[in-house]
Amino acid sequence: MAKMTIRLRLCLLLMAAPLSAMAQNEGQKTDLLTADSIHTNDKDITNAIMVGIGATQILDTYLSPEKYRGTEVRYLSHTTRERRSSRWSRQIVHQGDIAYTENRSGDGNEVAGMYGFQYAWHYNWRMAEGRLNIKAGAMVDATVGFVYNTRNGNNPAQARAALNVSPSAVAAYRFRLWNRPFLARYEVSAPLAGLMFSPNYGQSYYEIFTRGNYDHNIVPTTLAATPSLRQMLTIDFTLGRTTLRVGYLGDMQQAKVNNLKSHTYTHAFVIGIVRTFRIFKIKY
Repeated sequence: MAKMTIRLRLCLLLMAAPLSAMAQNEGQKTDLLTADSIHTNDKDITNAIMVGIGATQILDTYLSPEKYRGTEVRYLSHTTRERRSSRWSRQIVHQGDIAYTENRSGDGNEVAGMYGFQYAWHYNWRMAEGRLNIKAGAMVDATVGFVYNTRNGNNPAQARAALNVSPSAVAAYRFRLWNRPFLARYEVSAPLAGLMFSPNYGQSYYEIFTRGNYDHNIVPTTLAATPSLRQMLTIDFTLGRTTLRVGYLGDMQQAKVNNLKSHTYTHAFVIGIVRTFRIFKIKY
């Protein structure tokens, strides 16, 4: 019985030896394939979906010389794309807002809506062992929207459209507090030059679109004509398995073209969810 057991063990060892050698060879081939033929260039994507609510003030002298104050609700989709092998990153922002305001006497209202798209290229400086990231670059900023005044019978609405090139900067700092990770982030941009649609003083939309009377309605703009500023300060933190973003949004947009003045000043609290993805690109 003992001899049979020894023979059985010997046969199993002889059968296992070739399988072990084959497995080792396959492992070596895979390692060689990974080392020599596969190149990884991974991309990190951070997306924040946020909702903001706050106070807004609207002035549009084409509709009324009065300032209208009220509440604005804003939706933001904020995406950052970057590669670890590159110092350049991209930022893509979609935002839409709706505001309901009233004048000082309370006998008139304005409703405003806006959609904005921003696409930015940033050069990155990483400092403090990677905890601090400074970005600077340029942004293309496009907006379309409207303002509707409930009191006006003639020319009750104003269309808004603008395209700007803006310098843009971001500072992000990672730190730990109460043994938890946090990310403080500040971003700012201001329009430098662009194009803006505006009726001229005393010109109706009937003249522009029905009769085709163009009167300097596509206006080249500079920082002097549109001294505006958009900034956002936020903090990211984890709650369970979810990363939250809370902060402040300040959006001060103003213009003076065609003898007309307009501005929209918004101060809002924002809150949202942050998601991070990594895309692996494999080349054989």
